Amino acid sequence: MKVCFMGSMNFAVPILEGLDKKYEVVMVVTQPDKPVGRKRILTGTAVKVKALELGLPVFQPANIKNDNQPILDLDLDYIIVAAYGQMIPEIVLSHARKRAINVHASLLPKYRGGSPMHRAIQYGDADTGISVMYMAMKMDAGDILSQKSIPILADDNVGTIESKLGKIGNELLLETLNNIEQIVPVKQDTNLVTFARNIKPEEERISFQKSAIDINNHVRGFYPWPLTFCTIENNKIKLFDVSYIDEDISTKPGEIVKIDKLGVYVQTVKGLIVLKEVQLQGKKRMNISDFMNGLGKTLLKLGNRFD
Repeated sequence: MKVCFMGSMNFAVPILEGLDKKYEVVMVVTQPDKPVGRKRILTGTAVKVKALELGLPVFQPANIKNDNQPILDLDLDYIIVAAYGQMIPEIVLSHARKRAINVHASLLPKYRGGSPMHRAIQYGDADTGISVMYMAMKMDAGDILSQKSIPILADDNVGTIESKLGKIGNELLLETLNNIEQIVPVKQDTNLVTFARNIKPEEERISFQKSAIDINNHVRGFYPWPLTFCTIENNKIKLFDVSYIDEDISTKPGEIVKIDKLGVYVQTVKGLIVLKEVQLQGKKRMNISDFMNGLGKTLLKLGNRFD
């Protein structure tokens, strides 16, 4: 069976690996290289790196709606998509001899869109999962072939969930392809549709005018990317690790109310957020003890308030 695989994120890597072991992957389509880091070094997607490692041909159109002929020139049984990152035109979706199939990181119809893993954690969901579905021109609206759920644990973040779902996505896709002739696709219930919109930069800022549990979920839901931050005295502090306590010490959200070896405790509208690993803008990432032995001790004082 000949397959064209389309994906970009780390989530898609184990899915590509699984397909390559069992089927003939004739092309890998992924997003163009992008500048990364302070030196703005052009870097390929995780899928591109894996494809080259596997010796597979790679195609990186900047706009697949206008640049898709290399795909149309292929003799294909299936197009398999996993976290690709562009809307795919009908001419491409309908090109494969059989169908185009998407491996989506949510339990559809919940969280259609580009950030389902982030939103599931951010909104405090108890579980998440994988949906394997036929593709349609409407975003993530195709008929579902198979699903599998997993719990979201208290210490999970987007990185850990992505790793778990990538492995499950690989297993579920291969199982689905193996039994596809016997599977009856199920239409999505349009009354249950919700969306996971792409994350906007302004969403990365933490407001202490929320409950501690909501802030904790927000930080976990945006770690390790794109990360959250808060500000104090015009200083931007990125948050890598926090915890929360169901206790109130002050009536002023954003106030630093306690400091000890475990962290810096900040009052919210309900409960305390404990800052445990942070990064001051322009400085290195640090655990809170090291941070408070340096610049932190003049910035994060008892009674000071985050903006």
